[in-house]
Amino acid sequence: MNDQQHPHDHDHDHAHGHDHDHGHVTHMQSGSRTLRLSIASALVVVAILAASLTVVSQGTALVVTRFGDPVRVEVSPGLVWRMPAPVERTVAVDLRLHTTATGLHDVGTKDGLRIQIAAFAAWRVPAQADAILSHLRSVRGDANEAAGHLRSFLGSALETEASRFTLNELVNTDASQVRLDVLEQALVKRLAEQARATYGIELVQVGIERLGLPESTIKATVERMIAERQTAAAERKAKGAQLAAEINQAAFRDSRITIAHAQEEASAVEAKARTEAAAIYAKAHAADPELYAFLRGLDTLEQIITSGTRLVLRTDAAPFKSLVEAPVAPATGGAGK
Repeated sequence: MNDQQHPHDHDHDHAHGHDHDHGHVTHMQSGSRTLRLSIASALVVVAILAASLTVVSQGTALVVTRFGDPVRVEVSPGLVWRMPAPVERTVAVDLRLHTTATGLHDVGTKDGLRIQIAAFAAWRVPAQADAILSHLRSVRGDANEAAGHLRSFLGSALETEASRFTLNELVNTDASQVRLDVLEQALVKRLAEQARATYGIELVQVGIERLGLPESTIKATVERMIAERQTAAAERKAKGAQLAAEINQAAFRDSRITIAHAQEEASAVEAKARTEAAAIYAKAHAADPELYAFLRGLDTLEQIITSGTRLVLRTDAAPFKSLVEAPVAPATGGAGK
């Protein structure tokens, strides 16, 4: 009986142990499945967060698009929430300062000369929604493409605006005559509105980077400088001749005035002498008329007869009568006779 009972007990123990092991495994499998589900859920949540969160960095704007259409613009640095792709996507727009140079352009000046000029532009996209969207629509937010368009506009503006200035106003040793600042302001005024309206670009500064003269312009400039120097020399000579003429005219006027004064004084002296001589003659005539007539005859002969004079005249007529007739001595009584 004991022998028969032992197998039965063995089977019972074996069945009990088998049930215990089976329950323990089932419990482990259930815990592992729960852990896997938790990890998968966490991964899904992380993936959703990764797909829904994006970062706006400093100096950059993000345009959120929904099925390709812009719905909002984010410009503040930090995390931004959006719906996962493909529902919503983001496009970055660079808001930092950029510079663009045109290179040398051969342009004409107002006075018909050629110069080589290069300009630069400092620009950026302002942190404003309308400007950012305009920039995105025009060049898809590509700063290099915007710079290419701006270079083309700036080159055209250089050719137009430089033609309003003479060469002396652009290149001159006298800084007070150079008007490059006026040219730069004209370029800004011409480009600013167009760049903002078309590409959403704000011009910060436009400047002249380089100026050069081709050989033909240098030759024409040297020739013009020579002509200007010759003109200046001719003007100075003309001015000197004018001053000399004025001095000569003043000296001639002064000499005429001096001569006139001298002649006036000489006339006065001569008139006085004539008056005195007339008085003497009158006194002499009153004292001895015949002697007076004789002396006057001699004076007349002295005035009209020279060493080469030959006269054939009567000798008994005045004044030659004095040559052949001696004056009659005054009566002094019998001794005189």
